[in-house]
Amino acid sequence: MRDHSELTSLLTDWLPRQRWFAGKGRPGAAIRIRQDVAVSDLLRHLVVEVDYADGGPADFYQVPVVIRLEAPYGHEGFLIGRSSSGLVYDGLHDPHGAAAVLDFLAGGRRHGTLAARALAPLSAMPAHSVGAEQSNTSIVYGEHYILKVFRRLWPGVNPDLEVTRALAEAGSAHVARPLAWLDGELADPGQPEPEGVTTFAFLQEFLRSGTEGWKLALTSVRDLYAEGDLRADEVGGDFAGEAERLGVATAEVHTLLARCFPTAAVDAESLKATASHLHARLDAALTGVPELAPFEPAARGAFDALAATESAPPLQRIHGDLHLGQVLRTDTGWVLFDFEGEPARPVPERRRLDSPLRDVAGMLRSFDYAAQSMLLERQNEGERGLGYHAREWAERNREAFLAGYRAGSRLDLDAQAVTLRAFELDKAVYEVLYEARHRPSWIEIPLGAVRRLTQSHPPLPTGSAAA
Repeated sequence: MRDHSELTSLLTDWLPRQRWFAGKGRPGAAIRIRQDVAVSDLLRHLVVEVDYADGGPADFYQVPVVIRLEAPYGHEGFLIGRSSSGLVYDGLHDPHGAAAVLDFLAGGRRHGTLAARALAPLSAMPAHSVGAEQSNTSIVYGEHYILKVFRRLWPGVNPDLEVTRALAEAGSAHVARPLAWLDGELADPGQPEPEGVTTFAFLQEFLRSGTEGWKLALTSVRDLYAEGDLRADEVGGDFAGEAERLGVATAEVHTLLARCFPTAAVDAESLKATASHLHARLDAALTGVPELAPFEPAARGAFDALAATESAPPLQRIHGDLHLGQVLRTDTGWVLFDFEGEPARPVPERRRLDSPLRDVAGMLRSFDYAAQSMLLERQNEGERGLGYHAREWAERNREAFLAGYRAGSRLDLDAQAVTLRAFELDKAVYEVLYEARHRPSWIEIPLGAVRRLTQSHPPLPTGSAAA
């Protein structure tokens, strides 16, 4: 039995400072190492439990670590601390630690409750971590694989693995091929009834030719802002064609998901339940952001209108958190990724059937964010008068996306205007709360959307009334 006192002390200081730590603001965090599995001679896989003084539910995180006697060049940014055994580093950012994970996956190994499951042969590749995600850490191996490690752990199979595998097996061209995954149990080894299999990490084909939709959209917006006397459809970087193709791809993914998983017809009770959920999310946002108060009556009216509507698409599995940062434009078309939904929600909630229009609304909000974030940047640099171009770009690309979605799904979006407005408003309210907590200087972007959506009638699906 290892003595974890030193590691626990180091993690108590280090863990709350990570971007993916979800317990910020909760009092009295008490950390204990729940599992410690040797993945290799170098890498130890820790599962850490965090309890809080507020009596609420505990959180679980995975923290692979490496311990070195010396400090290698380039390791300064991910040092956890110094122990009597040596320098403790975040093992996912250590190239040799990351290589050990791939070797473990390739061998289909099992150590304790930690198991590797490969769908295809894997080769050794140089590793480097990428990005600074809020809830995950990604590692790219050579130009062939990308591993997403779910830092915060929830019991159950992660929807990203479940949905991506189903779509790939059904022949979808809009997902990256799944290659392997790592899973295990969160239960203590001595517990008679483990809590079930939990997904720790997911390896997919790395689409090296892909460019993130968010980056492409921002480039288009910059081109428009640089040509002050031209309309969005006259600029060389016009994004509308890609937005329409993205709409078609989204519809095709939804259609295939409806074939791969169960669906449920929408009735009056389910509409009321959905509206009640939106009201509850608004309640939480109002508590945290007083600036939303003037819009509360109109927002509640929009949610009540959803409860009273007579037409809505069947419930099904969806992406759950769709936006321009969750799609890649490759040589062969658009690819969707990160099907895990909102990572702050427990896995059973993310696996529930939902309306495909929630994904549509998320993408509509993303077009607005692309235009407005660039507008905010330019205004901070002293440029004014670009507000018209921001609205024009967002409207044009919303309309194009919806046209593509309509063509790909054969769904009568005109009949879904009330539902789509409710979901878009809910998404904007969620964004207001997020920005208030994490990025206050951006709060006007979603707050402006709430203002427009509550001051207008339900928008036509072309997006012209709400963009």
